[in-house]
Amino acid sequence: MTRTPAVFLDRDGTLIEDTSFVRDPAEVRLIPGAPAAVARFNAAGWRTVVVTNQSGIARGLLCEADYAAVAAHVEQLFREAGAHLDLQLHCPHHPDITGPCPCRKPLTGLYEEAAARFDIDFAASWYVGDRLRDLLPARTLGGHGLHVQSGDRADDAAVTAAGFPSVADLLAAAEHILARQPSA
Repeated sequence: MTRTPAVFLDRDGTLIEDTSFVRDPAEVRLIPGAPAAVARFNAAGWRTVVVTNQSGIARGLLCEADYAAVAAHVEQLFREAGAHLDLQLHCPHHPDITGPCPCRKPLTGLYEEAAARFDIDFAASWYVGDRLRDLLPARTLGGHGLHVQSGDRADDAAVTAAGFPSVADLLAAAEHILARQPSA
């Protein structure tokens, strides 16, 4: 069986607007172009895996049921737009509250969980997000990091200093990534 590349996507600021600890599905707003980008990855045969830190759960600002409702709504919005997310994984921890964990980005526990579910080729995969922590797993696992400017811009200088390329949004990321896909 051939290993499959994945695009690992941050959620807040990459797929949906970052409204800080979204707990109500009615608050979810897709970033323009995100469904079209995911549909392009789907058509190219890439796994689309959302990996998101959700420290609001540890902080008591939302609960697992709130997260699940928002995640289900995000999936529904993508389906309605003709795209699908293969998997959504989240870290509910915060090191100051729950102590260290292996799943909080930039650590790789959630990426390894995705690889256990799907036969993912890390070296051919891309890690896309609006924060440096979203990109750093590429350095640990292999693959490529790509910064999107559609979310939190606080890490822009750190992303540049770390040598990661940057694009406007997820649709531009899809164009960038798929243009570099080897021909079959």
